[in-house]
Amino acid sequence: MVRPIGFLVGLGFVGVLLWSLLWGAVAYVKEPPQPTAEHEFHLHPKKIDWSFNGPLGKYDRGQLQRGFQVYKEVCAACHSLRLVSFRDLQDLGYSEGQVKTIASEWAVETPSINPETGEAATRKSIPADRIPAPFANEVAARAGNAGALPPDLSLLTKARHDGSNYVYSLLTGFQNQPAELLKEFPDSKTGAGLHYNPYFANLNLAMAPPLTSEGQVSYSDGTKPTVDQMAKDVSAFLTWTAEPKLESRHSTGLTVLIFLLFLTVLTYMAYQNIWRDKKH
Repeated sequence: MVRPIGFLVGLGFVGVLLWSLLWGAVAYVKEPPQPTAEHEFHLHPKKIDWSFNGPLGKYDRGQLQRGFQVYKEVCAACHSLRLVSFRDLQDLGYSEGQVKTIASEWAVETPSINPETGEAATRKSIPADRIPAPFANEVAARAGNAGALPPDLSLLTKARHDGSNYVYSLLTGFQNQPAELLKEFPDSKTGAGLHYNPYFANLNLAMAPPLTSEGQVSYSDGTKPTVDQMAKDVSAFLTWTAEPKLESRHSTGLTVLIFLLFLTVLTYMAYQNIWRDKKH
């Protein structure tokens, strides 16, 4: 008795599913979805030949240091790096003394507690500290950015598809809204306080162009600080913050592939030796 009832219930579910599928197909044919400005004008990230691309890719330490400088002098005013400690910067090629100097001279001090009064206070950072956020909390961050919350950049390139290229494209993609867009979608005019960028998901974002002119940052290694160069450098740096172990992962993967290839050869030779007499 239970089996027939179960069969009928399952048959009912299948029937409802097929009816829903058929009804949805009919509705799609009769009233196809209308194109949107986001679908028509959104662009995929530009493709950049990064030094860390591919299975043998490695970071360019000079580029990472320049990218950190761009973050420090431009991006750190709004965006945090809550998962990065000052001592991690030694992986970029900075010495222990340089890291101590960077930490102690950071514009925002590390939150602390006054041991005498127990009240909230701040102190100069040390290498073991995480890089302090520019705002005390989300409320302060929104208040300082017209209601928008600047995202933390620690894992940004992993959180976005094609992250390194996405960050670079976004930083260099600010432009005036195309006349074709306004002609086709009159209601999609960029609102007050927003900035048009075709690489952003909904085409408009609250962040103003952060990199606006050549020489905005002065590189100590003599590299010409064009907007394009600064965008590439900070994109590479944010790739490192998201994947600091990328190089070791690449080297480990290569070692494993070589081992598996060697093991495959040995296994095949052992197979041939063991079964040679049996075959003949």
